[in-house]
Amino acid sequence: MLIGELANEAGTTIRALRYYEEQGLLHPRRAPNGYREYDETAVARVVNIRQLLSLGFTAHDLRAFLPCLDQHIADGPGCPASARAITHRLTDVEAKIAALEAIRGRLLDALPQDR
Repeated sequence: MLIGELANEAGTTIRALRYYEEQGLLHPRRAPNGYREYDETAVARVVNIRQLLSLGFTAHDLRAFLPCLDQHIADGPGCPASARAITHRLTDVEAKIAALEAIRGRLLDALPQDR
């Protein structure tokens, strides 16, 4: 399939697909005319990339997921190669939650008592 077809099937933009390629996350074949050609596994790969990016991972982080990006990540247990990246991201999220809870507590303390 061509880049526009992949963008439509995966629910993303051509620009995003080119970015994923620049980051080494997507590897299309090139037709003799220079067009990018993708196989059917590219759809799952792009869906996974988008899902992981929405969880706060960076394109750099996604390199840890390369061995399993063609599988539907949401359908099963995490890819063993990605355990370190997931643990790191989870630690970051938990630190942000703790910081927000501390701010929440200070804001509640700052409210007048006769609310």
